[in-house]
Amino acid sequence: MTKILIIDDERAIRSTLREILEYEGYKVMDTDNGIDGLAIIKKEEIDLVLCDIKMSKMDGMEVLTEALTIMPDLPFIMISGHGTIETAVEASKKGAYDFISKPPDLNRLLITVRNALERGTLVTETKVLKRKVSKTRDILGGSEAVQRIKETIERVAPTEARVLVTGANGSGKELVARWLHEKSGRANAPLVEVNCAAIPSELIESELFGHEKGSFTSAVKQRIGKFEQAHNGTLFLDEIGDMSLSAQAKVLRALQENKITRVGGEKEITVNVRVITATNKDLLKEIDAGNFRMDLYHRLSVILIHVPPLTERKTDIPVLAEHFCEEICAEYSMPVKKITEEAIEVLKSLSWTGNIRELRNMVERLIILSDKSITDKDVRAFANPGSFGAKEEVKVIGNTRIVPTNGSLANYDEFSSFQDFKDYTEKEYIKYKLEKNAWNVSKTADEIDIQRSHLYSKIEKYGLKREA
Repeated sequence: MTKILIIDDERAIRSTLREILEYEGYKVMDTDNGIDGLAIIKKEEIDLVLCDIKMSKMDGMEVLTEALTIMPDLPFIMISGHGTIETAVEASKKGAYDFISKPPDLNRLLITVRNALERGTLVTETKVLKRKVSKTRDILGGSEAVQRIKETIERVAPTEARVLVTGANGSGKELVARWLHEKSGRANAPLVEVNCAAIPSELIESELFGHEKGSFTSAVKQRIGKFEQAHNGTLFLDEIGDMSLSAQAKVLRALQENKITRVGGEKEITVNVRVITATNKDLLKEIDAGNFRMDLYHRLSVILIHVPPLTERKTDIPVLAEHFCEEICAEYSMPVKKITEEAIEVLKSLSWTGNIRELRNMVERLIILSDKSITDKDVRAFANPGSFGAKEEVKVIGNTRIVPTNGSLANYDEFSSFQDFKDYTEKEYIKYKLEKNAWNVSKTADEIDIQRSHLYSKIEKYGLKREA
């Protein structure tokens, strides 16, 4: 039941307010002085306070100030027979929800009480939701690599050192960046994330530094950039290796001088930002290729943290799989499914090109498609269709029939020559990469480091076609 506290030195006012509020279904407590009122606030779970301003022993404004140090979100409605605009303004500045003059209009009082309670509920719900949304996942696993990453985070996070996190897509680079922020002195300030690969090169400068109204055709109003949004906090630049050279030059200047200039503006804006970056590229190779600035690399890589792919830390798979299983079952409001030891062993035998992200997706698929427990048969059937050749699909390469065997690439005795084997594996590799990249030929060519025209030739040679 909603609990309301009345603090007023006039017995008649307390009795009237109590009678009205109890009739409306509220539980009411009252006292005639601020000192006892604060003691009740400390002891009881109060939802709203009605407080007189002019009282003996302790002034109502003092009660308001003290109470909000105990419960910052506690709604206060101030009541006074000597109300002025100045008094109301002062009460609002100190954190009061509203101000009502004596004798109170009962209808207005009830509406104000209802609104103040609704606001208090919304504030509480918003904080709970923010905690749920912003809760940083634990870095799970007991492998040597994971332990080393955790130790590095503990040492580096409290400093202001810039950190460059490297590793393959889906390996957990973003999680490392979040923990560096959570354990830093900037944890209460914003963590602003920017995926440099997802923003067109012509817009990245506006995204990072903001722009002034009219600075370009679509700039219909002023925009605050990510550097300003992250002031006093942390800016996480993901996939920094995909940033254009012109934007790199501006980022370098911002790091050197702690100042930025909006696109189309002239005023220099001072920013206090800790920058953490991540990339799946080898930046030293990108420097040699002329795609990345060496001076920026040295600015960003004060501390280097490498997150190894899941294939290099398969001992972490049991812990990760169990965690994802519990998490996903909770999301679906279903009993937690047990993953058998045999199923774990099969999961450990797979090649995790998508890393932890792929593992979570597979566990979710297994939870949906399996029965009460997840067995090795379920993994073979559902986890990665095509990985185990369960349907004994016959493939023909040249004059050779290839029959995949359970759990392996193929029956090697079926290959008549080394060239046949090379053709088979090349075809499967290219097909996998094309499907992984949604048949984006340009992206696939870049990923496997061959010319696009060469890839088109391979697609034609092996008769590869996108499935509808």
